[in-house]
This record gives sequence, structure tokens and C-alpha cells, in this order.
Amino acid sequence: MDKFFKLKENGTNISTEIIAGFTTFFAMSYIIFVNPAILSQTGMPSQAVFLATIIAAAVGTLVMGLFANVPYAQAPGMGLNAFFTYTVCFALGFTWQQALALVFICGLVNILITVTKIRKSIIKSIPESLQNAISGGIGIFIAYIGLKGCGFLQFISETGSLLSINNEPFTSDGTFSGIFSVVSNGGIVPGLVEFTDPTSQLALIGLLITIILYIKNVKGGILISIILTTLIGIPFKVVDVSSISLTSGSISQAFSDLQITFGAAFGKEGMQSLFTDASRIPLVIMTVFAFSLSDVFDTIGTFIGTGRRAGIFSAEDQNSLETSTGFKSKMDKALFADAIATSVGAIFGTSNTTTYVESAAGIGAGGRTGLTSVVTAILFLLCILLTPIAGIVPSAATSPILVIVGIMMISSFAKINWENPEEAVPAFFASIFMGLCYSISYGIAAGFITYCLIKALKGKFSEVHPILFVSTLLFILNFIVLAIL
Repeated sequence: MDKFFKLKENGTNISTEIIAGFTTFFAMSYIIFVNPAILSQTGMPSQAVFLATIIAAAVGTLVMGLFANVPYAQAPGMGLNAFFTYTVCFALGFTWQQALALVFICGLVNILITVTKIRKSIIKSIPESLQNAISGGIGIFIAYIGLKGCGFLQFISETGSLLSINNEPFTSDGTFSGIFSVVSNGGIVPGLVEFTDPTSQLALIGLLITIILYIKNVKGGILISIILTTLIGIPFKVVDVSSISLTSGSISQAFSDLQITFGAAFGKEGMQSLFTDASRIPLVIMTVFAFSLSDVFDTIGTFIGTGRRAGIFSAEDQNSLETSTGFKSKMDKALFADAIATSVGAIFGTSNTTTYVESAAGIGAGGRTGLTSVVTAILFLLCILLTPIAGIVPSAATSPILVIVGIMMISSFAKINWENPEEAVPAFFASIFMGLCYSISYGIAAGFITYCLIKALKGKFSEVHPILFVSTLLFILNFIVLAIL
């Protein structure tokens, strides 16, 4: 075990890696419940998506652990699944089978740009100040996810600020049922809740426990916090132990439904119908492009942010990234593992699979090798049998962990020269937009665009790496495409 995962070399041990694997799993296990809820709105069988989510997460995470030996977990990405449902299927009129075909093609594109080193070249082109900004920005993003999950925030929007409900233009005299999507403009105002809800009260207790264990530097403190908060949630009636049931009927039904989505991307209603209408081919290409761009930069941002902060990708590994050929560096292998996961997920019946930023929770618990990922993958597979047990862990127990991890990662801001506008402005926009736009890729886009603009204004455009400039143009093109769609 030690020889395969190089535990001593990475300053870790088996128990630490197991705890980290559990921590990562609990921090991201919500996806096995949320993803089916979102994708099933397209007509996909919910139980099939449930299984596809678990299989995609387990396979992708295992490849990450066994091939790349890094502590990252993968699963269908939040945001990408919403894009799949609300934009690709509802707004653009693609069937869910065609949408799966688009995701599969996106996966092939990701594999291509990884094998041809385009993805690696993008990473090398990002200046150090922006890399630190991305790391700190992910800290803000993770902490914001945590605060929302804790139920500490409420958002108020006046009627005049509402733009659409269920993807239909909002009118004050309209009636809506089964609301699944509400869009409001800048008139929405965030605020702090009054803590009258048991969930937010439990999360506050969980956050206090997590802070105490973090300050005391208790080994395994993150996992201990999750367990203690879950137990405390029982008398708070946030955790319902009566819901635990190990019956096999639903499992059999889920595998039966999986036959509907497995391979649907290649059937008559999927890939075979995707290119029959020549007038929609440009739309197909633009949609694949939008999928791929977001997927690629979400992953790059996660690797740069968490890997740089925790030392998972060492200076030696980063040098190897720049000079090696093939898949010799850990970063090379990690990028390839991420690239193949999307296509695997599409085959089983789910939207883009990506490297999860919640992996930072396990890294914060001490995970440094692929053993963390293997443990997480095994727990995902066990969820097929033990979903009711995994499901009782509330977000109030896991969300405080993300807040603490965010605190850890924000330290990267100290490495940025805030007195120099050429570093400060791009760093600000890159980091703040990640949280405000709820997207790592949009934050990176904001950083790239302002970086190139400032260099042009200062007469230093020659300092902009050509790949960074091309990436910036692609981001701008993506925003134009989204505006047109």
C-alpha cells in the first residue's frame, strides 16, 4: 500500500488517507441526490440517473486515484447539470438522449486536448499571480458554498426584479406550479437568516465544533465534526434515522431503469439524430464548445487552486509538467483521468463528470495521495446498497467543513502583490467572480479578460502568453454564444 501510493514520500499514512476519503465523500455525497432531481426533469428516469451518478463518480474517482495517485474525486458537476437541463434540453430543444450525445462528444474533445497537451499548455500560460488568485478565489467559492449549505443566508427579491420562472418570462398576474427555476436580476438582496430554523441552528453548532477542532489541530477533526453534528441533528429532528431502510426493491428498479439511459447517447434518439438536421449543426458545435470550455477550466482551476495550496503538485512535478512527454507527471495523469470521466458518465446516462472542488475538504483533512480517492470511490459504490444511511448525513454537518477549507485556501492571497494594479485588478475579478457567479470557470474568465486588458493598456501586451490570449478570446466567444442561445 505504502509503495503503490507513496504514502511516506507524500508525508501521510493509511489512517489519514482513509479519514480524508470519508471527508471528501461526505462533502460531495449530496450530488447523488441532487443530480437525479435536476436531470429527471428532462424525462430521464430518476433512479437510472441515481445509478449513473454513482457509477460515473466511482469510475472517475478510481482512475484519478489509481492512475494519477492524487486525492481528487469526480462526479457529475453542479452547474453543468443545470446547463444540460435548463439550457440544452429546455431552451435549445435537444432531447435528453441528444444532450447525452453532446456530453459524450465533449468528453472526446477533452481527451483530445489533454492528449495533445493543449490543456497542459493552458496551465503553463497562467501567470503566478493569477494562479494564486484562482487558489484564493476557490477558497471564497468553497466558503460561499458552505455558508449557503449551512442555511445562514437568505435571498430576497422584489416582484419587479424577477425575470423568469420555470424558464418562462415572469408576469405578476401569472400562476406557476411545480417551480424548479427562478431567475432574478441584480435586485436580489442577500441577508442573514434569523436562525429560527433547526437546520441553520444545527449548522451553527457544527461550525463551532469544526472551528474548535481546527484550532486545536485535532487529527481527523473534520470527520469527527461531521459525525458529531449528524448525531446532534437527531434530537434537532434534522436527521431522521427512521428513514433508514435496506430493502432491495428500489435497487432492482434502479438497475432496470439504467437500461433506458445506458448507451442512449448512441441510439436513434441520440447521436444518430444529432446531425440529421443540417441547420442545427452550428448549434450542436456551439453547445459542445460551451460544455467543454466550462468543464476544462473548472478542472484546471481546481487543480491549480487546491494542488498549489496543499503541495500535491510539487515544484518538481510542475517542472516535469513543462518538460516531460507522455503522462509522466501527476498533473498529466490527473488531467487525463478527468478527461475520460465525462465520456464514461455520458455512456451510463449523466451530464459532464468533473473534478470536484469539494475534494479540498479531504485535502484539508490531510489527504495527499490516490488512496484518498480510492476510499471515496468505494464509498460511492457502497451507496448503491447503503444510500439511506449515507442520506441521513445532513448538509448542516458537511457545509461547515467547506467554510473552514475556504479559510485555509484564502491564504494564497498573501502571495499577490496588491500594491501593483497589474496583479491586483485581475486577481480581484478572478477571485470575487468565482463566488458571485458561482462558477470557477467564470472567475477564471474574468481574471483572464482583465489581465489581457491591463497589459494592453500598459503597453505590455507582449507579456501575455499566446495561449492565455487565445483562451481569453474563447471565453469572450463563449459569452457571445450564450447570449445568442
